[in-house]
Amino acid sequence: MASKSHGEANGQDAGGFNVDPMHQFEVHAIYDLPPVAGINVSFTNSSLWMMIAITVASLLFIFSARKPSLVPSRLQSFGELTYEFVANMIRDNAGKEGMKYFPFVFTLFVFVLFCNMLGMIPYSFTVTSHLIVTFALASAVFLLVTGVGIVRHGVGFLKLFVPSGIPVALLPLLVVIELISYLTRPVSLSVRLFANMMAGHTMLKVFGGFAVAFLSAGGVMSVGVIAPVAMMVAFTGLEFLIAFLQAYVFTILTCIYLNDAIHLDH
Repeated sequence: MASKSHGEANGQDAGGFNVDPMHQFEVHAIYDLPPVAGINVSFTNSSLWMMIAITVASLLFIFSARKPSLVPSRLQSFGELTYEFVANMIRDNAGKEGMKYFPFVFTLFVFVLFCNMLGMIPYSFTVTSHLIVTFALASAVFLLVTGVGIVRHGVGFLKLFVPSGIPVALLPLLVVIELISYLTRPVSLSVRLFANMMAGHTMLKVFGGFAVAFLSAGGVMSVGVIAPVAMMVAFTGLEFLIAFLQAYVFTILTCIYLNDAIHLDH
């Protein structure tokens, strides 16, 4: 058997098109910095796109509130609708007392949403496709919720792990189950976002590779080209929807966890 060419060995087809769907998730250093306590703190492409997401979101909301008018502009409408969307989410799932934590929840929603959406730009980097990023966000939510519960209820916060109206004989088993369920919240919250974003972008890359391969082999007007391109358009629209839904799900679960910490007897 003949040995593979250099392009094929690196995940490329005969036309030189990169069909490796995992290449887009590689983190690489843009600016090397000396390690701190043995930890690599270099400025990476992930760091860059996080900064871009924060900058774009900040500028959009700053300019949307710069010159408020009775008849809002499109930018002002965007800011107001986003504000009301998150505020209603908190009120519906955590009550009026949950509005104390609006800045945190709003920042979380906007950050995840913009990271997801910017990741849809060709040749960009999807920050939320990395588990370490989503786990850090989920850990921040977990620490906030736990802190709120302890500060508000003290030792009474432990009642969260004791379901009401159960036989005493089943209490030890159910307390262990409730405790494990509570401690795994950061894992489930982070894996849900990471897995959906990574799977969606992998699928787009694979179908994009099919479209380019068929295009180079069959010409522009062949049926074999139209089908993959049509699938790419459909999947791209679906991925935009998933990008928004995952930001929404991440945020609404945060509100539900806050509700558990604020209203133990709810």
